[in-house]
Amino acid sequence: MSHKLKKELRVVLYSHDSQGLGHTRRNLAIAHALAATLPGLTGRQVTGLLVTGESSATRFDSPEGWDWVVLPGIRKGADGYTPRHLAIGQKKLVRLRSSMTDAVLAQFKPHLVIVDRHAFGVDGELRQALVALRKARPACRIVLGLREVLDSPSVAKREWKNLGDLDHLADTFNALWVYGDPGFHDPVRTGEIPARLSPLVRYTGYLSAGRVSRRRTSGARRPYLLTMAGGGSDGLDVLLTAARATLPEKYEHLIITGPQLPKEHRIQVEQAATPGTRVLGSVRDALAEIKEASAIVSMGGYNSVCEIMSTSTPALIVPRISPRREQLIRAESLARHDLLDVCHPEEFTSAALSRWFTSVAGSDVDRSAVDLAGLESVAGLAADLLDTHLLEDWTSSEAV
Repeated sequence: MSHKLKKELRVVLYSHDSQGLGHTRRNLAIAHALAATLPGLTGRQVTGLLVTGESSATRFDSPEGWDWVVLPGIRKGADGYTPRHLAIGQKKLVRLRSSMTDAVLAQFKPHLVIVDRHAFGVDGELRQALVALRKARPACRIVLGLREVLDSPSVAKREWKNLGDLDHLADTFNALWVYGDPGFHDPVRTGEIPARLSPLVRYTGYLSAGRVSRRRTSGARRPYLLTMAGGGSDGLDVLLTAARATLPEKYEHLIITGPQLPKEHRIQVEQAATPGTRVLGSVRDALAEIKEASAIVSMGGYNSVCEIMSTSTPALIVPRISPRREQLIRAESLARHDLLDVCHPEEFTSAALSRWFTSVAGSDVDRSAVDLAGLESVAGLAADLLDTHLLEDWTSSEAV
């Protein structure tokens, strides 16, 4: 029997993905940060799996040594989650997704698991898998990653209550990482995170600085204005209003609808577009387009806001206000500190946008006051959790 130590450090990042691409792109940014930084902090090569429920996620570039696991898709229905594609019941779908995730954790044998947003996954699909992982690999570190704004405190409290015993949750997770700056929004202080869990909370800063970016693919000529709607599934009203805006002289307007906007809706946006406006369904890398834009209009999802704040480009956020208040809370919090502008959807008109474009295009916004170094912090927190000596003991016991 060989006693050669295993040198790889295995990581699993889970995101449920029911709407938009924000969860997957957040995990992808974390994966790139861990792949780039953890080897230097731990002396180990990092390899990992990105578990996602969004089939289009695989078009994004994963780090070297990483791969994708795509679960059957879900969507949000009027009465909860439902299958996105498969003609089976939700209970069967959850069992299928659960068995796939259980197999990933059992066979890949990770040292670190980071669960995005939903502690036990959709409809509890992760609960048994995490219990089994805790039993089989008690040294595995399990983290719950949370955006800085969950929802209104009353809604957040109800969601925590629905998860059941908080003591069990605290026993399952080694840490709760909040991807934000508590000086701008503190979910513990607002009551969005229960006081019982506060000892586990670590604030990382926003996951903004240091994101991996590729070259632009839109072909838009500079200078240009940019409008985005995340994945696009609920962005039609914002896109149509932006398409009708009058542009400042010498500026083009690039609209990225998102891959989840239905084709017939994209045609509506194209037909509404004023001269100088170009409409694309998607681009290879939204951050690359953001970096060179002269002004940006966007919905207020966490990932989009983080990418915007990694630049000095002025931004107008038109937040989703239903069924969650998360985007509105985030946008208003950051607007109070002059990091971006916010417009309530009911007040968002083409005329108002035309005036905003004219007033800010080409100017810069100072965002140095907010902690944007969350990706660097995540790598350090992961290294602290894993602890080099613990890894040596662990891999010695796993030698084959």
